[in-house]
Amino acid sequence: MTTRGVRMNQSGQDSDQPADQVTGPLTGIRVVDMTAVGMGPYCTQTLGDYGADVIKIESPDGDVFRYATPSKHHGMGAPFVQLNRNKRSIILNLKQPRDLQVVKDLARRADILVYNLRAQAMRSLGLDYPSLCEINPRLVYCGVYGFSEQGPYAGRPAFDDIIQAISGMADLQGRGNGSPPVYVTSILADKVTGLSAVNAILAALYERSQSGIGQSIEVPMFETMVSFNLMEHMAGATFGGQPDDMGYARALSPHRKPFRTQDGYIGLLPYTSQQWQRFFEIAGCPQVLESPRFSTPSERAKHIGELYAMLEDITAHKTTDQWMALLEKADIPATPVNRLEDLLTDPHLVATGMFETRNHPTEGSITMTRPPARFSRTPSSIDKLAPAHGEHNDEIFDAQTGAIRVWPERNPEKE
Repeated sequence: MTTRGVRMNQSGQDSDQPADQVTGPLTGIRVVDMTAVGMGPYCTQTLGDYGADVIKIESPDGDVFRYATPSKHHGMGAPFVQLNRNKRSIILNLKQPRDLQVVKDLARRADILVYNLRAQAMRSLGLDYPSLCEINPRLVYCGVYGFSEQGPYAGRPAFDDIIQAISGMADLQGRGNGSPPVYVTSILADKVTGLSAVNAILAALYERSQSGIGQSIEVPMFETMVSFNLMEHMAGATFGGQPDDMGYARALSPHRKPFRTQDGYIGLLPYTSQQWQRFFEIAGCPQVLESPRFSTPSERAKHIGELYAMLEDITAHKTTDQWMALLEKADIPATPVNRLEDLLTDPHLVATGMFETRNHPTEGSITMTRPPARFSRTPSSIDKLAPAHGEHNDEIFDAQTGAIRVWPERNPEKE
């Protein structure tokens, strides 16, 4: 397998571990990746981090995230680089019969196919599950797109902003700030749905190990985010309450935020009765919890806004370091507030090797977060850096004949 970069440690020195050593728990699993932008690539990159061999099929225009900024070279934007490691890229024009046949030949040899085209487009191309199941009954076929095919919104276009709006996420963010609806400043719906798809795919692979056959999976963004949002915010509607009786009060309190200190901010959350008592003892007002409004967890939940307002006033009278010394000694959950830039030098992240720096053949030195999951016997790894557009065409198939050069045909009876 081609080495895609030299691994460096936190100090920027070459590591002894080879950059192309595939050891993850999905080593040997073959993935056809027909996804673009954020959600699908995050899913397939995670599978690649776990050792799967991922072939990314791109149109002649390429994944749109290639052109996101910042970038050093056209077609290699930072978001693309961060979402497409551990993959090989080929360019196929699915309007051309030979290129479409290449996809089908890869699917016949694959374990997993992930797509985020609209389901109708896959059907029109003959790449729907019934068609591919005929040539590969073991295929785990996963569609990640906006809305379930089972409802009236099927086929609607969807991006992260659209799903944040329709799923209640924007409403939640606005309620918590006492403002109109506002988006989370992250492509949260893309990332949550991408990880949900990984979970579903791994479950289907396990089931296949028992039954010997694959299946079709649908992971729609809307339904995924509604489930994600309502876990704690279903509230009174859980018991048949009125629709306006929804929302988890503590999370929605406008006072739930990092608290200002004399020289910065801290994240602070006394949670148990003992932690609240210790905090108010430190603050010099231990009598607070004697009030019936705060003496029990249920009463504190009803008046959480008042408690948070007290914390906001109290924390302003000491520095961050002073508070951290007191709170750590009292075993109360607290942390200084990191800016994004602080994460690169956070001592815990440095100690755990969270960031890996590699020499990319075209982009030079690039820094990435390593796969966060740790496996004791089959460690995940960054095997290949984000590919150039169509970098592996010649490696994967013959452009003249369409013959596949990778993934030998399998004998299902031996698997």
